[in-house]
Amino acid sequence: MIRPRLWNDAVAVLGHQVDDPYVRRYWTAVIGPGAVADLLRLTVAALRGIAVVRPVRLGVLVRENLVRVEDSTVWVRPTVPPLSVAHVRRLPPALRGEHSRVRWSSGV
Repeated sequence: MIRPRLWNDAVAVLGHQVDDPYVRRYWTAVIGPGAVADLLRLTVAALRGIAVVRPVRLGVLVRENLVRVEDSTVWVRPTVPPLSVAHVRRLPPALRGEHSRVRWSSGV
């Protein structure tokens, strides 16, 4: 069991809520539905101050800089940043084009 904590930084101000359609559509395409579900569980646990089972995909979330682990504490941002250029390149072509249109129309 782990008790995640909120990681408030500059990205938290610029990001999307974890349950935002942007996260579900684009981040799921990049890191997979299981990792997005783990991120949602960690975020809710951090907001409520409760412990959860250590996520199977914690390594993916750390690699993508969505959470960090320091001294066995898991830090999770209250929001999810927009996709980086490298992430967008990993999207299928149709989704990449859709993301480009959404990004410019929403100011993200």
